[in-house]
Amino acid sequence: MSFWTKLFGKKKKSRKLYDWEQIGLSSQDIDFHDEEQRSRYVMECIEQIAEADRETQRYTNEYSLVTSYLADMEELGSLPESEKKQLELNAKSILSLEEERKSYLGKKGRMSDADYQMLQNQEQTVEEGIEKLRSAEKYAGLIRQDLKKLDVERQAHDMRRQDLTAQCDNYRGMAVIFMAAFLLCMVLLCVLQFLLHMDARIGFFLAVLTGAVALSVLCLKFLDAQKELNKIRLAIGRLIRLQNRVKVRYVNNTNLLEYLRLKYNTESSAKLAKLWASYQKEREERQQFAEVQAKIEYYRDQLGNQLAGYHLKDPGRWLGQIIALVDPREMVEIRHDLIQRRQALRKQLEYNRQTADAANKEILDIEERYPAYREEILDMVNKYRRDSARSL
Repeated sequence: MSFWTKLFGKKKKSRKLYDWEQIGLSSQDIDFHDEEQRSRYVMECIEQIAEADRETQRYTNEYSLVTSYLADMEELGSLPESEKKQLELNAKSILSLEEERKSYLGKKGRMSDADYQMLQNQEQTVEEGIEKLRSAEKYAGLIRQDLKKLDVERQAHDMRRQDLTAQCDNYRGMAVIFMAAFLLCMVLLCVLQFLLHMDARIGFFLAVLTGAVALSVLCLKFLDAQKELNKIRLAIGRLIRLQNRVKVRYVNNTNLLEYLRLKYNTESSAKLAKLWASYQKEREERQQFAEVQAKIEYYRDQLGNQLAGYHLKDPGRWLGQIIALVDPREMVEIRHDLIQRRQALRKQLEYNRQTADAANKEILDIEERYPAYREEILDMVNKYRRDSARSL
């Protein structure tokens, strides 16, 4: 019933019909020999007529509309049963399809049009893009593991390099100490041998032997440490070059990931795969929705053509009242509402007719009572009629 409420508004209480003096105009206190009072009073009468005419025209149009609806109902009610069944069949098909349409439009969690359009534009490459993203993400994980291992290995080599460097420095220091001790020992032995005339040959022998052995051992250890240090430095250089190559692969793979994420407007392959699954489901639903829309248009055309074949004032308006073609109770309710509104419109028309008649009678009475001003009053009335005709 909301359609009829919107069309006619809230039901108005019937208005009591008043006589001419009750609606605000009275000639008792008017001095008709005074031109200003006379003109103003006549113009008030003319304006009352004009207002009544406008209201009459407006209510007449609405009255004709309501009457045409009731006439259409009579025509539909007098149709043969076979025609009624066909109307009902088409109407039920439309209502059923409209329910499907509302169900789809009211569904929660639907994909946004922006995401749907993006995936639709790249439908041919999405699955390949998911695989590329998944592969790039996996490769990025492997690269990070390699970089971590290389970094740990390099740190271990750095620590070993520092240890070997410290050992070499220690061996040099020990060699200097041994040389200093050997020289001091030789000086003491020379003093004993040549100044004190003691036999120090065994001392010379032991000193030389000890110095030679100590320096030989230190030299060997130093050479071994230096050799290992060179290997460590070469290994560190190799690790640095390997890290650089891995970093290049990491940067290229990261750029590829950023490009793919930007291309498909996603954060990961998992989210893109989920969005793709949603798109496939959404695509099927939208196809079904398009089919439902097409069916609705088809059945509406069928119903419209069928209604156009009857003697209806306005067949198209019943396409907005399809439920009334299916549910007799709705048709009865509409009829009852229309009858009430037509009665209200009749009262309004009668009220405005009486208002216009009273104003006309008042003008005629003035002409009869004051024939000297008849021409002036007639000119005012004719001017109003000409102005009304031009406005139309």
